[in-house]
Amino acid sequence: MPGCPALSMCRGLATLPITCLERAKDLKTRLGILLHKSELGHRIGTSSKLQLCSRRRDSSQEVLEWRESFDQLLKSKNGVTAFHTFLKTEFSEENLDFWLACEDFKKTRSKTKLASKANRIFEEFVQNEAPREVNIDHETREITRKNLSGATSACFNEAQAKTRTLMEKDSYPRFLKSASYQDMTKQATSRGTSKLSHT
Repeated sequence: MPGCPALSMCRGLATLPITCLERAKDLKTRLGILLHKSELGHRIGTSSKLQLCSRRRDSSQEVLEWRESFDQLLKSKNGVTAFHTFLKTEFSEENLDFWLACEDFKKTRSKTKLASKANRIFEEFVQNEAPREVNIDHETREITRKNLSGATSACFNEAQAKTRTLMEKDSYPRFLKSASYQDMTKQATSRGTSKLSHT
């Protein structure tokens, strides 16, 4: 219907970024909870506080687990994000981006997509003078180049392993000593101790 305000509003919503729409939904949910809280009283308030506490405990535990091993860090979505932010400060985020691209590449099932993705990853990260060239030796670079001729999900395995080792031995220990991670662990530890003092 021309001139229908609801229709123009829907069109307007379609142009908004997804993150804005998700925030709006989140806000709507929170407002709904607040309204219900005032109607239903103390019981809902208590249960939502318990949920919040358990979420905080989970994230605090997760932050502390990142120092156990590099694998623990890579298993955690938040850990990867925090590590990526740190690597940006050192201008070496291409190593993690390459590792993540390889992980995604391994999930590709289509043969045609496999070949085109392999070439794109090679051109972006592996070949000499690549825009985001990773630090690997000449031999590994050549092995990877040869693997492209019959691209399989394993064609970047050697290059990915070398990059992972480099991050684990070099960037990861610096990340653990960084001010940003130290702050996160302090917050996580203080949350844990304040939780204990309340029980």
